[in-house]
Amino acid sequence: MVDCPECGGSVTLHDDAETGEIIDCGTCGAELEVIGTDPVELETAPELEEDWGE
Repeated sequence: MVDCPECGGSVTLHDDAETGEIIDCGTCGAELEVIGTDPVELETAPELEEDWGE
């Protein structure tokens, strides 16, 4: 388990979590990105921006 960077709640990851994986915090619902796996680090996932085909 790791702490959610948004609310401090506990987030459980799968044993095979990979860098770049997006997960949801079960406490606050924030989308989090796995930025490291040894040790596990999370940060708030970037917002998706509209792709206008440029």
